[in-house]
Amino acid sequence: MKKENVALIGMPAVGKSTVGILLAKKMGFGFIDTDISIQTGQRRTLARIIAQKGLDEFLKIEENYILKVHCSRHVIATGGSVVYKKKAMDYLASHSTIVYLSIELELLLTRLLDLESRGVAILPGKSIKDLYKERTPLYETYQNIKIDCGTMMPDEIVEAISRKLHRP
Repeated sequence: MKKENVALIGMPAVGKSTVGILLAKKMGFGFIDTDISIQTGQRRTLARIIAQKGLDEFLKIEENYILKVHCSRHVIATGGSVVYKKKAMDYLASHSTIVYLSIELELLLTRLLDLESRGVAILPGKSIKDLYKERTPLYETYQNIKIDCGTMMPDEIVEAISRKLHRP
């Protein structure tokens, strides 16, 4: 079965939404940002959902939104925490080529400053470094393609993904 979608996974602030929009435009695909879908459906920000319902409930909500994504020829920018739910990842993998946008911890630390207002799914008392160590092996497990973003600009990341997908 040919996978008709491209799903982007990776840490918060790596550029999944920005790259996703540009990649969709280049490929002539639609674009879905699951974080925005969740915020729209829940009528509140991710940060507020996490604050009001807690991390476990937020992850269940995120999983449910992923399982409702029925599309073809779309780029799907996922939330960084999607990898915590195997059912959601298996569902994405059955319909999408999963592209892991990788970034070094040192660079991430310069980009991801306010975890709370950004709505990052993280347990109280955990650091960005803890989150990175916890999630990186999960991203590695689920990815079909890995792009080491480093200091690349979004258009360069799009070109790298296109080459790996064998699309001009």
